[in-house]
Order: sequence, then structure tokens, then C-alpha cells
Amino acid sequence: MDALILGIILGLIQGISEWIPISSKTQILLASTFILGLGFSEGYVFGLFMEIGTIFAAIIYFRREIYRVIIALIGKGTEEDVVLLKYVVISTIITGIMGVPIYLFIINLIKGPVIGIPMSILGLILITDGIVIYFSRKSYIPRKSLKDLTIKDFAIVGFAQGLAALPGVSRSGMTTSALLLLGVKPEEAFRLSFIELIPAALGAIGVTLIFSKHTVETTLHLISFGALGISIVVATIVSIFLISALLRFARSNRILLIVFTLGALALISGIISSITGLG
Repeated sequence: MDALILGIILGLIQGISEWIPISSKTQILLASTFILGLGFSEGYVFGLFMEIGTIFAAIIYFRREIYRVIIALIGKGTEEDVVLLKYVVISTIITGIMGVPIYLFIINLIKGPVIGIPMSILGLILITDGIVIYFSRKSYIPRKSLKDLTIKDFAIVGFAQGLAALPGVSRSGMTTSALLLLGVKPEEAFRLSFIELIPAALGAIGVTLIFSKHTVETTLHLISFGALGISIVVATIVSIFLISALLRFARSNRILLIVFTLGALALISGIISSITGLG
């Protein structure tokens, strides 16, 4: 396949699937299996490299928040900046504690229908939560913001994000859903989830380079660098537009629509993973 067309297809898949509660790993694995002929391990590694584009997009879109974290890190930030720094640090540490062992010991062992179970469960939980909100508190709107969250809440988000190292589990789906279930306002939940992508994805790429160097080298030899470069650029551009659109959607505060939509997408993602047996 032509490198330009291949790069555009893969970039679109990554740029869209990273930010909604469907596993981007599942979509990239499907594409790399049927288009590139890669195996499970090579496809998984390729998916991590595809996250470079979404990392660029998050850095560009949330550059002000990143600046606030840096200012807080050197002791010159406001109280809110310090809380944001704590959120990023604690969530990332817990993610690493959860995610690295999963990557090292489980990623090559779990295949088949069981892969879709975590996202299916998440989808059912969200749909159930939506039903409870509808019947008991129709006017319910989550009101928490970052300053209202505790260290325990940060750890819960990190735990949820760490589980995304499992094949078939969406990182954005897990973190956004965890924040919503903690009572965080929808726009804030999406924003905090997207910000946390940056250190989490960088860490995932680092772990892959350290522990799967041979697979990385093999995969890169099988893929055109032109197609990879194009896909990263496309993923970056698509991601920026999608981040903006999702934040506008969350800003509407239609909590029932948001919860049911996330739940339905998570459930569909889980079912697709179970059917294909790919993460």
C-alpha cells in the first residue's frame, strides 16, 4: 500500500481512537494485522509508537497546564498549580506501579475473548450509573473540580489508568470514567484525563524501549518510516480537533448523555475485543 495512504489511515485510527473509550490498541492491532501483516507483539509495539502523535497533540493543546505544572515544580506556582502537579505525579506513579508489571508479565499471556472483559464491565458500570442517576437524581450534575479531589482520588485515577496496560482496555475510557464516578464535572474529567495521557504515554514508550528493544527494532524494519511519519502528523492534527470537540461536548453538562455514551462505547469496544481476541 502507498505510504501516504497507509500513513493517513493509521493516523486517523490513532487520532480518533485514543480519545474516546474504545481501545486504541485494539484498533491499531486490527489495522497492523490486516494491513501490515504484523503479529500480536509487533502490532502492540507499533501502537505505542503511534501514540507519539497523540502526545504531541496533548502537549500543544494543554501547553498552559504543562507550564503550570513546571512552575509548581520549581516552587513558584499557585495553590491550584500545586494540586495539578500532585495529581499528575501521584496518578503517574500509581499507573507505573500497576502498568509495568502488567506489561511485563501479562501482555503476552492474555489473548482471546477474555481481552474484552474489562471494557465490557466498565461499559455496564457506566450504563448502570446512568440509570441510577436518571431514576434517583434527574437533575444530578457532578460538581467536583480538581481542587476538591484528594490523594486517594488521584491514586484511584492512577489505578484505573494502570489497568489500561491490559490489551483491550482504553486509557481515556478508564480515566475519564473513574473521574466521572468520583463526581468530577464532565469537562474537568475529560481535561484531567487528557492531561494525564502525556506522562502515561511517555512512560509506556520508555518501558517498551527498555524491555522490548528487539521487538521495537523488528517492527521498525517492517514499517516504512515515511508512513510512520505521516501517520504521526495526521494523528496529531486529528487529535487536536477531537480534543476540542470532546471538551465542548463535556461542557454541555448533559451528564446522562455523557455517561450513557461513554458506557455504550466502552461496551462496544469490549465486545469487539472479545470477538477479535486482539487488544
